[in-house]
Amino acid sequence: MEDRPWFKSYASDVPRHIDYEQVTIPAGLRRSAARFGDKTALYYMGARISFSQLDAMVDRFAAALRALGVGKGDRVAIALPNIPQIIIANMAIYRLGAVVVLNNPLYTERELTYQFNDSEAELVITLSLLVPRILKVMPDTGVKKVIGCQINAYLPFPKKQLFPLVKKDMYARNEPDERVLDFDEVMKGSPGGTVEDLSSWDELSTLIYTGGTTGQAKGVMLSHANISSNVQQFRAWFPDLKDGETSIVGTFPIFHAAGFTACQNFMLWSGWEHVMIPRPEPKTLVELLKKARPEFLPGVPAIFVGLLADPEFRKMDLSFIRGFFSGAAPLAEDTIRDLKALTGATILEVYGMTETTPVATITPWGGEIKAGTVGCPVPDTDIKIVDLETGCEELPLGETGEIAITGPQIMMGYYKKPAETAETLRDGWVYTGDIGFFDSDGYLSVVDRKKDMVISSGYNIYPVEVDNVLFDHPGILEACCVGYSDSYRGESLRAFVVAKEGVTLTEDEVITFCRDRLAPYKVPKQVVFMEELPKTVVGKILRRELRDKESD
Repeated sequence: MEDRPWFKSYASDVPRHIDYEQVTIPAGLRRSAARFGDKTALYYMGARISFSQLDAMVDRFAAALRALGVGKGDRVAIALPNIPQIIIANMAIYRLGAVVVLNNPLYTERELTYQFNDSEAELVITLSLLVPRILKVMPDTGVKKVIGCQINAYLPFPKKQLFPLVKKDMYARNEPDERVLDFDEVMKGSPGGTVEDLSSWDELSTLIYTGGTTGQAKGVMLSHANISSNVQQFRAWFPDLKDGETSIVGTFPIFHAAGFTACQNFMLWSGWEHVMIPRPEPKTLVELLKKARPEFLPGVPAIFVGLLADPEFRKMDLSFIRGFFSGAAPLAEDTIRDLKALTGATILEVYGMTETTPVATITPWGGEIKAGTVGCPVPDTDIKIVDLETGCEELPLGETGEIAITGPQIMMGYYKKPAETAETLRDGWVYTGDIGFFDSDGYLSVVDRKKDMVISSGYNIYPVEVDNVLFDHPGILEACCVGYSDSYRGESLRAFVVAKEGVTLTEDEVITFCRDRLAPYKVPKQVVFMEELPKTVVGKILRRELRDKESD
């Protein structure tokens, strides 16, 4: 690994290898509370919670959960947006040596039923508004109790009055339901005091479900070692940034791997301020940027495109922003250019997957920004490009193949799925299903998903490459290409396009634009115009859904 090309692109103070502290994330929070007790840990819509306050809240809720019977190894399901209770609950569960099971609160009853049963969760913590949904699925699961959280619980007055309390409606039954508890009341009834931290380095900490865009969801098992190591890798990437003196907007949901690591674990470990935002829409983000002035802003490309389309964002003084983190899909070159011109900040592309906790590569801090790449592997992370047929042959620099990753952040496996684990995790390497290549500086380019590759007249087409060309069109806001059956070529490419507001485009115009920039076999044969593209909760375009839509 010592001769890997990416090391020459590292910032001078970034280590190739790390001597990892065997300190779990809840223990890291305890340490941050001791170091930065009065500093803001969470900024939530005007309310501030210090590190010492947060640490005490975690202990109080841990004591309450213990009184409810939660113990070491028990699974506790969380279905919450980015509000303070999700962090309090996650850390409290860890301190008891129990396992956090993260769920998307927008999931349907069918999806929640599957994940509750698969994870064997007996307690669910969710929004009070969603308690009826949990009660409805209880008979079909092993869930015995649900704790409801008020979204306005930690808001300052008078903002608190703007959010309606739902508790009365929730509990307005003919007789009390012992299965339902209220988060605030549970906290008030807790004895408090310091709770012994039972989290253990090598033990299972978290189940995060993945695979919803490709098939049945799989519970990715992450140990405390996985999540702490990934945080320490991420922290080492920014040697000149000081603990306790930086802030970041939590645009990624914590129930997603990106938000889990970057917006929860990293912040608690480093003593950084987490500016919480339940729904990161452009208008809300603009107001938050004005008030909180965070130094780092993560997001998927759709968030940055939306901000750049907002006239108020373009007029703001954004000199306080030091960096943008982008994930889920490559940023278009014009987006990078515009963000840099407006702020002077560094644009950092991040790549990984839930199975890698998720951070595997980042654009070097202070290094060259290369559009279309996702940066270099973080310390102690090795990546190889292997042949698509067998996955056994490592390909030379510059050649395209499947991306395989190894490092201390690699998952323990898929919960109760040995066959799927064996297929993905081979000799300590995660075979990602992504196709990519390295350039001579060790920057990784992710070309496409293995399953998304289109073979047309014998030629391999990577739809992401065509997407990126379409992003360069001045009248196109979003684009996504998929393959479809073609009796003559085997497969051809269809482009789904969203035009910018006020712009009218024709199919011929889009195809001509591509024809001038792509080899003939890569040019889409059809163009479908849409008002919006289907996306995941973090804003990643659902290519599979577009493909399925056309095969109906």
